[in-house]
Amino acid sequence: MNIAIYYGGRGIIDDPTLTAVGKIQSVLEELRVNVKRYNLYEYKNSIPTLPQTLGEADGIVLASTVEWYGIGGYMLQFLDACWQFGDKKKISELYMMPVVMSRTYGEREAKLDLDVAWEILGGKPCSGICGYIENAVDLELNAAYLELIEKKAENLYRTINQKLISLPASNKIIKQKVTLPGTGNLSPEESAQLSKYVSDDTYVQTQKQDIQELANIFRSQMAMGEKGDYDDYPDAVRRAFRPKAGIAGSYLIKVEGKKESLVIKLTGATLNCGYGSLEKPDMVMEIAKQVFEDILAGRNSFQRAFMSDSMKMKGDFRLLRGLDEVLDFGTN
Repeated sequence: MNIAIYYGGRGIIDDPTLTAVGKIQSVLEELRVNVKRYNLYEYKNSIPTLPQTLGEADGIVLASTVEWYGIGGYMLQFLDACWQFGDKKKISELYMMPVVMSRTYGEREAKLDLDVAWEILGGKPCSGICGYIENAVDLELNAAYLELIEKKAENLYRTINQKLISLPASNKIIKQKVTLPGTGNLSPEESAQLSKYVSDDTYVQTQKQDIQELANIFRSQMAMGEKGDYDDYPDAVRRAFRPKAGIAGSYLIKVEGKKESLVIKLTGATLNCGYGSLEKPDMVMEIAKQVFEDILAGRNSFQRAFMSDSMKMKGDFRLLRGLDEVLDFGTN
């Protein structure tokens, strides 16, 4: 028989739960039970992987200490990991004994919390221990208390060995009808692999960075959309620029649906392009958005758009022809 003990306290020397757990472990070992103890505070960076250890057990002990309120963070993390990554079929076969010692109010409620949590997970709670112990020495020196703990450990052994049954609990039935764990469609192997990723700080940080980068890209795209996708046109014009001697001029292009005009300035071997206005441009063009985007995609030209009456212009036609000569959208 294999029994795993999961201790969720902080491991301080005078923790009475440690005294109770130590007594339980010694009794079980005298009964020739293989006992493996997991101090959750020692596994705090890999708690998501601990549900994998349930596969080796026939029963478990969940031990926690109420220091101010409830069962404590490490035990909650472990139970949460069982819900997310644990093999539910295996959990349904496991008996669990809760052990809760308190230095303040709430040991009964904490013990009940462990019972209910294990039932919701699908497991089988059995009779446990809870009590208010102000000083661990009081527990160590009290023969009656130690005998009680011994009897509870023996009862756990008999329960597992004889596979005792209990009446169905409403917690388990309601869980089946109302909700399922988020990884319910994953196999035990996939859940185990996922738990390893979750416990890997480097992997988690990388994923967070990737998500942040995607969020930034998405926000940038949203912002770009709100501005009318303005940044696309100047970039496309700059990429298509092929300098040619003797061609210079200033162009104001009014694209349908855009709040600002596209400004292009050619001065010999340089080109400046952006959004704004010009007091006295050499050429003014008014063009539909789809027609302009066809030009940027290399499917049309400024000259053909004007000749087909798809674009209106004011200025010297030679400047329009020169614009087609220096902007090669077919290869950008």
